[in-house]
Amino acid sequence: MSRPHALISGASIAGPALAFWLSRYGWDTTVVERAPEFRTGGQNIDIRGAAREVLRRAGLEDAVREGTTGELGTRFLGSNGVTVAEFPASKSDTESATAELEILRGDLSRIFVDAGEGHTEYLYGDRITALNDTGTEVIVSFENAADRSFDLVVAADGIGSSTRRLIVEDGVAIRSIGMEMTYLTIPRTDSDTDWWRWYNEPGGLAVTLRPDRHGTTRAVLTSIIYNPSQDTRAGGERRTPQQQKEHLRSQFRDVGWEAPRVLAALDDATDMYFESIGQVRAETWSKGRSVLLGDSAWCASPVSGMGTSLSIVGAYVLAGELASHTDHRDAFAGYERIMRPYVETAQQLPPGVPRVANPRSRIGLEAFRLGLRIAASRPAKKMGAQLFSPPADKIDLPNYGHLERAAR
Repeated sequence: MSRPHALISGASIAGPALAFWLSRYGWDTTVVERAPEFRTGGQNIDIRGAAREVLRRAGLEDAVREGTTGELGTRFLGSNGVTVAEFPASKSDTESATAELEILRGDLSRIFVDAGEGHTEYLYGDRITALNDTGTEVIVSFENAADRSFDLVVAADGIGSSTRRLIVEDGVAIRSIGMEMTYLTIPRTDSDTDWWRWYNEPGGLAVTLRPDRHGTTRAVLTSIIYNPSQDTRAGGERRTPQQQKEHLRSQFRDVGWEAPRVLAALDDATDMYFESIGQVRAETWSKGRSVLLGDSAWCASPVSGMGTSLSIVGAYVLAGELASHTDHRDAFAGYERIMRPYVETAQQLPPGVPRVANPRSRIGLEAFRLGLRIAASRPAKKMGAQLFSPPADKIDLPNYGHLERAAR
């Protein structure tokens, strides 16, 4: 009897994680990735709650721990870069803005890719252009490769997934939360520390710098979108990289602290990426023999603190349900039944987020900083940790360990 074969679109986190688990259950897997080669870059991400338990079951927790950024915690800064409040990294699986397992996206992806080496085929520099579901298989057309057939197709290629449109055209909405973020990697200087440093100015503008383990610094420029027509997702064509650089120079030209340094580094920065932040709401995650996974299915947005954890848990559950059922329809139904409540909880952002942490007025900014001081004080220390604690453990995580033994 031939092994079932799944095609997965997207080689960031959800895709390689799904390939890892499916291969443990006796599947063949192929991952197609639009980028021409493995993407080493990316910003800091954290792994919390149920996702850490998944890593333990995968035997990968130690590898992730060895690859962490070494971030000590989060410091909110005031004028001239003076610390207003600080929240040390937590030893808990869920609490604090900085989790114990903070790692770069590319480093985590590499761990999953390497763990599945020899069991998964990777096709770089290509993408899916058409799907023909015959009922017994899916015939896939690629931009470059010849047509091939697979038992299942999984769209795990992000919030702007092109594969998702081939699977579920209707019943999908991308809800803007009114924020734009630009990520880039810049040279590390002597002034940089191993803390995540967060600086706000009125107008909903913020500059953050975070350490990495590669001798560079990860910078983010954040702005609140007050006019919906300025939303690059909802209000017209996406800016080109050069247009975005000009936009940032205009927007942040009068911002203090390290903003001038970040702007000066724009032309030479690596891994520059910008997006209008939103959430994906899909009425269903599957159709026929194809299914959505990760941000393609449910993007909760970076401000949820749950993106990576949802991808890791979702990949584990989808693989486990596929291995548990002979009929893919039963597997997809089980996957959605288990994951949807977890996803919906993660998508429920705290009141006022993201604007409360990116105030528009000087008075609002001072009120925000006062709240941070109180939350970071000794009497409110527990509350301060909980302030940044996403619902990472709000799921009854199934155990599929018996399926691994059966697949051997």
